[in-house]
Amino acid sequence: MLFSTPTQFAVLALCLIAGWLFGLASHPGGRKWKERLRAEEAAHRATRDEIATRDTRLAELERDRERWTASQTVAPVAAAGVGTAAATSSRGGGFFGWGRDNLSRIRGIDEHTEQQLRQDGIKTYAAIEALTPEGEADLEQRLGFGRGRIAQQQWREQAALLREGHDDDHGRRFV
Repeated sequence: MLFSTPTQFAVLALCLIAGWLFGLASHPGGRKWKERLRAEEAAHRATRDEIATRDTRLAELERDRERWTASQTVAPVAAAGVGTAAATSSRGGGFFGWGRDNLSRIRGIDEHTEQQLRQDGIKTYAAIEALTPEGEADLEQRLGFGRGRIAQQQWREQAALLREGHDDDHGRRFV
C-alpha cells in the first residue's frame, strides 16, 4: 500500500487542496469578473466626465454672478437718497453671503431692522456709509424710528470702520 500512515494521508490532502487552489488562481477564465470591471471603469469614466462638465458650468455661472453683482446698482437705495453704492463689500459676502454684510454688528441695528434694511436694498456697510441726510430721514421714517436716530447712533461712522476692517476700533468706540 502506498499511503499507510495518517501523516501521509494529511500530506496528500494538503497537496490536493493546494493544487485545487492553484488551479483556480491560474484559470484563464473569469470573464464575468472582467466584464464587471470594465463596466465599473466605464461608469467611473462617465461620472468623471459629468463632474468635469458640471465644474465648467459652475465656473461659468460664478463668472456671470460676479459680472452681474459688479454691474448692479442698488436701485431701491438710490431712491432713498443713497446714491450708487457698491453691491459688495470687501469683507462681506463670501459664498453664502451673496454680497451682503452683517449689518447687525452696527450698534442700533438688530435682526429685525437688518431684515427691513435688506428689503429696502441696503445690504452692505458701503450702502449705509453712502446715506445722505435726506436718505437718513426717509429711512428713519420707513423704519419707524425717531428723527435723527441714525445720526445719533453714528451708523455711517460704524459702517465705515467695519467696512475698512477696523473691528477693534469699532469695538472700543461703539460696543
